[in-house]
Amino acid sequence: MTYPLGAYPIKTFDDFRHVAQLYQYSRAILTALELDLFTALGARSWPIAALARPLRADRRGLDILCRNLAVLGLLVKRGSFYRNTLLARTELNRRSPAYRGAYLELITNQWHDFTQLTDTVRSGKPLDADEPESSVWRRNFTWAMHHRSREQAKTVARFLNLSRARTLLDLGGGPGTYAMALLAANPSLRATVADRPAALKVAREIAATHPAKARLSFAPLDFMLDALPGRYDVVWLSNIIHIYAPAQNVGLFRKIRKALAPGGRLLIHDSFLTDPHGLNPIDTTAFALTMLLFTDTGNTYASRDVMRWLRKAGYRRVRLLTGIGTRKDGENGLIEASSFKAGP
Repeated sequence: MTYPLGAYPIKTFDDFRHVAQLYQYSRAILTALELDLFTALGARSWPIAALARPLRADRRGLDILCRNLAVLGLLVKRGSFYRNTLLARTELNRRSPAYRGAYLELITNQWHDFTQLTDTVRSGKPLDADEPESSVWRRNFTWAMHHRSREQAKTVARFLNLSRARTLLDLGGGPGTYAMALLAANPSLRATVADRPAALKVAREIAATHPAKARLSFAPLDFMLDALPGRYDVVWLSNIIHIYAPAQNVGLFRKIRKALAPGGRLLIHDSFLTDPHGLNPIDTTAFALTMLLFTDTGNTYASRDVMRWLRKAGYRRVRLLTGIGTRKDGENGLIEASSFKAGP
């Protein structure tokens, strides 16, 4: 099957045209989510005329939409009938236990946000810069991060060897998805999830049915302002550093050193730029646009720069870990650092 994904890098006007119009496919996917199309299809095959009725959609409009979703690989077309693929029937279907609804709602809502990118590039200020964060937004965002990360967390937990560790701090851990995956893979480990109260409320709900819940505790705090509680063999810092500027991250790394037990390890999990020019993976560079829209100082960073910041913060052993899973977009980047001794 040929997918209409354009050409990278752009070398000709046709390449430019293909890439510039990829929004057509993004919009088609988001429209399908807004119609709840994948839920309506379920496990059955439907002709357009029958499917249009429960969706309250125009037949011609729905036919054109479904043809595009079939080209993208989300639907299968057989004659005049359409059915879901496995992905659409499970993770995009709200009746499925595997449904990733909170994350799907997040990316759907960001469609309008990205229409304001030009203004943000001009001003350098994030959207809603003057509006305080609500507990409702934090709750929805935390659930979205759980739905986004639950399989990735299992991949990371299988990769890491934490057999000698007894205590772990999941700093800014949100829903605790990574902490719970690491606990499941390491029966002798105890973990603490530290984050804002609204995020921890979600983490407690998720942990309530987790087999390792007795080994999980919670610490409400703002890790950029508050001291870190306790001493830990491992501090897990996942998808945090892209929110902050380089100097802020160096300060955070120094704070974390004080919370490490002798010989303890800091594990930084993020999307890192890995090529000499700081451009690739392309998904990591694109994610910097999200940071521009939603944070005051955030960005995506080269792994070599993060390693340099760690050395500046006093860590002696710093290395990039590779070979985690099969993803090609930089999402499984992992840097390990140790100071070999306690204290500043």
